[in-house]
Amino acid sequence: MSTHSEEPRPSEEIDYMTDTRPIAAGDTAPGCKKRDPIVVAENVTRSFGGINAVDVEYLEIPRHKITALIGPNGAGKTTLFNLLTGFDMPNSGKWQFEGNSLAGVSPYKVARMGMVRTFQLTKVMGKLTVMENMRLGGSQQPGERLSKALFKGLWGGREKEITAQANVLLEKFKLDAKKDDYAASLSGGQRKLLEMARSLMVRPKLVMLDEPMAGVNPALTQSLLDHIKNLKAEGMTVLFVEHDMNMVRHIADWVVVMAEGKIVAEGPPGEVMKNPAVIDAYLGAHHDVDLGDAEGIKELAAELEADEESIVGTENAGIISIDVLEQELEENRAEEPRRKEKDTE
Repeated sequence: MSTHSEEPRPSEEIDYMTDTRPIAAGDTAPGCKKRDPIVVAENVTRSFGGINAVDVEYLEIPRHKITALIGPNGAGKTTLFNLLTGFDMPNSGKWQFEGNSLAGVSPYKVARMGMVRTFQLTKVMGKLTVMENMRLGGSQQPGERLSKALFKGLWGGREKEITAQANVLLEKFKLDAKKDDYAASLSGGQRKLLEMARSLMVRPKLVMLDEPMAGVNPALTQSLLDHIKNLKAEGMTVLFVEHDMNMVRHIADWVVVMAEGKIVAEGPPGEVMKNPAVIDAYLGAHHDVDLGDAEGIKELAAELEADEESIVGTENAGIISIDVLEQELEENRAEEPRRKEKDTE
C-alpha cells in the first residue's frame, strides 16, 4: 500500500483536481508562505491622493490552485490586479512571477511570460468578429510587422496555426457557432467566455479573472464555473476576484481577503469565511454570520431589512434616523386633537 508523499511529483503524474497536499508551508495567516508559489509580492503599495489603495506586506499565490481574492468594495482588489499585470505602477515594492521580477514590465510582455488577465468590463473588439478577436490573442505573429505584412508566405503558416488553435478553444467554450458574428452581438456572458477563451491563446500558466460572474446571465454561470475548474484541471493557476461567496466556497482552494488595501486573512474557504476579521470587513458587527452559509446570509438579509430604519454601516449604526423621528412626531401631532377630544368626553 503506497503512502501519500509531501514531495512534489513530476507534473505529468499529478491530478490537480484531487491533489490534497497542503497549500501553506506552515500555519495559515495573512502573508503565510506557500509550498509552491507562482507569484510572490512584497511590500507592494499604491496610493491615490494620499489614500492607500494597496498596502500588501507579503503575498504568495499557490501554483496549480484556484485562489479567490475577496473583500468589500474599495478593498484594492482590482488595483492589485493592475499592479501585478503591469497596467499600473506601484509606489513601492517588488513582485515576481515564476522567480522573474515584473517591476517595470509592460502588460503585453507580462502576458507573453504566461500571466494573463480579464477585466470587470469585457475588453472585446465589438466591430471585429469573434474569430478575429481570438486571433488577436495569438502570440508570435510575424504578419504584425510592416516589413513582413506584404509577404503572406512569411506569415500565412503561423496564421493557420493560430486559427486552428482558436477553433479548438471556440468549440470548447461553445462559441464556434458564433465565430463569424461580430463580437458586439454577443451577450454579456458570451463576451466573458470570449475574453476567457482569448486569454488562453498564449497558453498561460496563470489566469487572472476580475469578477468573471459580473453581469452574467444565471444560465451561463455554471458554464463559466466549469471552465474555471477546467483551467485548474489542465494545470493552470487561477486567481479571481469575486463577490459571490457561494461561488467562492464552491470552486476556490484558497481565499485571500483584502480590506482597506491590506491582506487581513487567507486560508481555505471554510476557515476564512468564519474568520471574525473577514466578517468584520464585510458586515461590521455581525460576527455570528458564516459568509459561506446561504441560510446565514438569508437570515442576515432579513435582519437588515427589518432594521432598515437604523443607519447601518455608519458611526451612527443602531440610532434611529432623523427622518423616522420626524415621521413619528408628525403622527403624534396628528393624534393629539383626537386624544384631547377623548379626554373631554
